[in-house]
Amino acid sequence: MKATLRTVRLALAEPLRISRSTMTARDAVWFTVEHEGLTGHGEAVTSVYYGLNTAELERQLYEAGLDLGRFGDPESALRERPAGNRPPAVTAAVEAALLDLCGKRSGLPAHRLLDAKSARTAPSTPGTPSAPSAPSARTARTIGIVPAERAAAQARSLADSGFTVIKVKAGAPDPEDDLDRVRAIASAAPRARLLLDPNGAWTSAEALQLLPRYAELGVEAVEQPLAPGDHEALARLAERSPLPLIADEDAVTYEDVRRLAGRVHGVNVKLAKCGGPYEALRIAELIEGSGTELMLGCLTASTLGLAPAVHLADRARWADLDGHLLLADDPWTGIGGADGVVRASELPGLGVRERRVGREDAA
Repeated sequence: MKATLRTVRLALAEPLRISRSTMTARDAVWFTVEHEGLTGHGEAVTSVYYGLNTAELERQLYEAGLDLGRFGDPESALRERPAGNRPPAVTAAVEAALLDLCGKRSGLPAHRLLDAKSARTAPSTPGTPSAPSAPSARTARTIGIVPAERAAAQARSLADSGFTVIKVKAGAPDPEDDLDRVRAIASAAPRARLLLDPNGAWTSAEALQLLPRYAELGVEAVEQPLAPGDHEALARLAERSPLPLIADEDAVTYEDVRRLAGRVHGVNVKLAKCGGPYEALRIAELIEGSGTELMLGCLTASTLGLAPAVHLADRARWADLDGHLLLADDPWTGIGGADGVVRASELPGLGVRERRVGREDAA
């Protein structure tokens, strides 16, 4: 097997402001594995929060590509899924490329391969003959910290396009600004389900004051209200909260989720932070029956970066898979989302293709 890298710039359609930063663009490194004339692709994106810059991603993915040379075929590599000490985002990108390639070799879409075995093993043979339909889910669409009037206009446009779930960023210096934004969105899109994400901006005291007010406004759930690092504080808040609380930055690893299972109402699993779709399946199995439900999230990335999670989308109560929709120019296509619904394909592998390349096999 041969691995190659390509780095591209992903610009956002407009700046995305959250409580801790404002983002206008990020780099993506595409990881391609070639074997016997077929190629599989994965993507890792830079993240200041997770300490991944472009040079580090390129170095880690280059080393991961060299490591694949010890395997005779992609099925063996996917079955063993060597992670080493690499960042989860790198492991997830390599796993996605192998999943894509194995799907093309077997003629099966990625969700069939993921269904074929448990989360602890990877498929070495084609899936079962009675295949479920391709996963799809209504995805949340994010509105950043913007003036209430702008938020209302965005919400109205999203509702008109078919979105039924809107995720609102919070954590402005004045909490009343956040409340005004949510009121404006609720008025502009009265049928939309609302999720709130302060990205850890509140203290416990602030959360106890604000959560009842958001409950009155019809917010469905609140994601990571407290600064990460204190699982006990988050669990205590969840006991007293009038709204379901979803852990995100506090639910990075399997062990994080194990400590929170049954103590928070949901966990936001992102493949780039847990290490790929098979680890996400392990986490889903861990929380099953615990009272903690699954949210599938993402970083801002292209369709290529989002596709592996979309192949798991029907397993989650909440899908927040809109990262590709925030881009000014998504260089890949194949999972939809512009109408509020992301859909996996029945094409082999991840089922995505690069827009600038006319050949299906190139994706």
